[in-house]
Amino acid sequence: MSQEIFDALVIGSGAAGSFAVRELTAKGLSVLLLEAGPFIGPKDFDPSRKKEPASSINIWERARATIKGQPIQARAAFFTERFSHFFVNDRKNPYTTPKDAPFLWIRGRQGGGRLHSFGRVLLRWTDEDFKIRSRTGKGVDWPISYDELAPFYDEVEAYLGLYGNKDNVPTLPDGVYAKPASVTPAEQAFKQAVESRWPERHVISWRYIAPDAERVPRPLRDAATSGRLTIRYDAVVRRINTDDKTGRATGAEFIDRHTGKLETVRAANVVLCASPIESVRLLLNSASGKHPDGLGNSSGALGRYFMDQLPCLAFGSFSGAKGWAHDPSAPVDPFYNPSGGIFIPRFGEGDAGRGDFDYQGSIGRAPVPDDADARLAFFGFGRMLPYANNRVTLDSRRRDAWNIPVPHIRCVMHDEEHALLHRQEETLIDMIREVGGDLEFIGSPLGLKEIGRGAFPDADAFSRFVFRKWFRKTMCMGAAIHETGGARMGETPKESVVNSYNQLWDAPNLIVTDASAFPGSGIAGTTLTVMALTIRACRNLVDQYRTGTP
Repeated sequence: MSQEIFDALVIGSGAAGSFAVRELTAKGLSVLLLEAGPFIGPKDFDPSRKKEPASSINIWERARATIKGQPIQARAAFFTERFSHFFVNDRKNPYTTPKDAPFLWIRGRQGGGRLHSFGRVLLRWTDEDFKIRSRTGKGVDWPISYDELAPFYDEVEAYLGLYGNKDNVPTLPDGVYAKPASVTPAEQAFKQAVESRWPERHVISWRYIAPDAERVPRPLRDAATSGRLTIRYDAVVRRINTDDKTGRATGAEFIDRHTGKLETVRAANVVLCASPIESVRLLLNSASGKHPDGLGNSSGALGRYFMDQLPCLAFGSFSGAKGWAHDPSAPVDPFYNPSGGIFIPRFGEGDAGRGDFDYQGSIGRAPVPDDADARLAFFGFGRMLPYANNRVTLDSRRRDAWNIPVPHIRCVMHDEEHALLHRQEETLIDMIREVGGDLEFIGSPLGLKEIGRGAFPDADAFSRFVFRKWFRKTMCMGAAIHETGGARMGETPKESVVNSYNQLWDAPNLIVTDASAFPGSGIAGTTLTVMALTIRACRNLVDQYRTGTP
C-alpha cells in the first residue's frame, strides 16, 4: 500500500473492531482497518444451508467439518454445518496446549468476526464482576467501576436496538431496550416455579439483538459511509511496528492471505481488536529492541492471567409444561434460527446457593408432540480467577500457514474453580429437579454425568457412543467461548499491560479493546462490555491525539 499515514489503524473487525472504526471515523479520523479474513455479505447467508440436523447430536455434520479441516471448530457445543464458513480452518490456523490441559479456541476470521456466529445475547456486568477482590478477597479489582461504564452500555444498547425487558434484578442491571422479549409458556411456568421456591433467584428473558438483515454489522456499515474508512481484507497482521527511540506504535506489517506478499502500513495510533489470544500473540510477536520481551511486556504480565468462564451443559425435560411454542417476539430470519430463551442471573444475597455463576437456556422451544414434556437445555457459566501461570505464549516450534509462530495456550482450573464448578452443576441439578424437571445429562470439564435415560436417549446407538467418547474434548476449557485476559488493565504499569483507558503503558498511542484487557472473567457474556469499553477507550485516544498528549 502507499505510505499514507492514517490517523488510526484498527486490527480486527469483530465486536471491538467494528465499534472502533465507527467511533474513530465519527470523530473525523482517517482509519485503516486490517481484517485477516474475507469480506462477508449477503451471499454468505444462503437460506438453503438452513437444514435440520440429521440427529440431535449432529455427529455427521461435525464429522464432515473435521474432514474438511475443522477438527477443533467442530467441537463447539452448538456447532452446525450451516455456520462452518464462519469458523477458521484449523489446519491453517493451528495452536498448541499442554498435553494434559486441552483448550478449545473457537474463532472466526472474516469481516465482522464472531458477530456472525455468537448467540447475540448482550448482558451488562456489575461491580460484582468489576470489584471482585473488594467483594470476595480473591482475584483483582478493575481500575474502573460499573458507574463509569454504564453510560457506554446505554449508548451501545440504544444503537443496536436490543430486545429485552426491565426486570429489576439486583444482580443484573437493566439496560436500554427497543423491543420487548417474550418467553414461552413453558418458560413462564418454570419462572413461576423457581421464583416462588427461591425469592432471590430470577428467571428472565434473553436480552439480545436480532440478526442484521444487511449481513454487514451496522458499525462497519456506518464507518464505511463516512468516507474516512479504508478496509483491507485478507490481511494477516504479523507484527506491530514501533519507533526505535520512543517505543510508540507506528503501524503494522501484514501478509496478504492469498498472495503471501508482505506489506507495511503506517498510522499515528493503533487499536488492537483481534480477540484475546490473537491480540496477545501479536503483541508477543512484536518484540523489538525497545520492547525485547514483546510489545507492552515491561511488567512481565503480557500473556498472563488468561481465563475463560467455567462451562457446563445440561439437557432434559420439564414436566411442568407440555409441547412447544414459538416465541412471538423473536425476529424471523431466513438463515438464523429464532433467538430467545431464558437467563438465570447470579442469585441474590439472601440465597443460600448463591455463587459466581449463571445459566442461559431455553424450555419448550424444541419441537415435541403436544402431549410430551417440554424439552429444556441449559448452559452454565462460572467465574474463573486470574492466575499468572495461566497464560498465552508463543510456540516457536509451530508456524501457521503464513509462517507466524502459533500461540501456546494454558488455561487450567485450580482448586477454587473445581469447587465452584461442582457447586454450579449441583445447583442446576437440584433446581431443575425441585421444580419438576428431569435431566438426562449434565457435563463440564469435570466429566459427563448421565441421569435417568442418559444423554440423547432418542439418538442412535452409534451417535450416543461417539458423544460419550468425545465429550471431554468438547466440554473442556474454552467451551464457553468467553475467553478473557492476557493484556489486563490495571492501576500501575508494574502489574498490568494497559491502563484504565485500555492504553498500553509502554506505548500509549496503542489501545487494546478486546477482552484481553479484562482483569477478571465475569460470568455473563463479554461482548457488550467489549463494545462499551471500545467506545470509551477510542474517545479518550482521540482526545489525547488532538491535544498532543500523552
